[in-house]
Amino acid sequence: MRAIRIHQNGGVDVMKWEEVSTPSPMAGQVRVKVEAAGVNFIDIYHRKGIYPVSLPYTLGLEGAGVVDAIGSDVQGFKVGDRVAFTSVPGAYAEYVIAPAEKLVRLPETIDFRTGAASMLQGMTAHYLSHTTYPLKAGDTCVVHSAAGGAGLLLVQAAKYRGARVIGVVSTGAKAALAKEVGADEVIVSTECDFETEVKRLTNGQGVQVVYDGVGKDTFMRGINCLAPLGMMVLYGQSSGSVEPFDPAILSSKGSLFLTRPVLFHYTADRKSLDYHAQAMFDLIAKGAMKIRISEEFPMSQAATAHQRLESRQTTGKLLLVTSN
Repeated sequence: MRAIRIHQNGGVDVMKWEEVSTPSPMAGQVRVKVEAAGVNFIDIYHRKGIYPVSLPYTLGLEGAGVVDAIGSDVQGFKVGDRVAFTSVPGAYAEYVIAPAEKLVRLPETIDFRTGAASMLQGMTAHYLSHTTYPLKAGDTCVVHSAAGGAGLLLVQAAKYRGARVIGVVSTGAKAALAKEVGADEVIVSTECDFETEVKRLTNGQGVQVVYDGVGKDTFMRGINCLAPLGMMVLYGQSSGSVEPFDPAILSSKGSLFLTRPVLFHYTADRKSLDYHAQAMFDLIAKGAMKIRISEEFPMSQAATAHQRLESRQTTGKLLLVTSN
């Protein structure tokens, strides 16, 4: 089989489409023939060494495909099952070995591309809006990168919960996309200061929660947008890590809350994984969460996909596919 592997950390030039041995599943494992894999910022962090991994390493954590081999002691899955997964290393490959506990059944109504595109960002949007800070009618939230892969889904999930959504984007075209999926107001950050605009739009009251996947460039101004007892949900760092700061700032600005959540901890057991996955699939099925696939690339062109994602000019999800 072939896979995208790195033997050292660095730029996109370290990504190699190479022949490797096709693995066999061991006890508790399932082998999946990958149909599509999602491209995410965490893959870039792994490639660069921001999040260290053991080398050589096959990139990718998210995908969908068909079960083609099963190890011993596996229950609930059989050869031929359509499945999807996230938090499973090695997705940029023709085959991946997955712990059975990390797989979910892909409903027949959802195709492989949608399944691969929704697992990480779709469940992230769900847990952020339903669990980390359970939005309710009357709440106002800020969603950064509101036209990105996760942002578009988070806007929709927040609207489903009844919240008022203020999206932040970098261009007018992205603003139109965020509006299209339900954002109540959209701030174009290259044209004005989003902190000033959020305060204007809330009559100086601030918002209950800021969902920030950008990090360094937006974090402190986001803190300033919060109402007393508000929550900063820092779920990503596409612009870099947040600088150290004095936690006393949180008390001085209104006894604020800060969390740095990751999907893994919200789906760490079978019950939690099934809950968030099924709830997300239900939102997709009823049209409350529409998956936007921005671009598809052959698996061998993963480097181009990384370049596109790093440019921060993409809207929606980038996918790698193993077949037409």
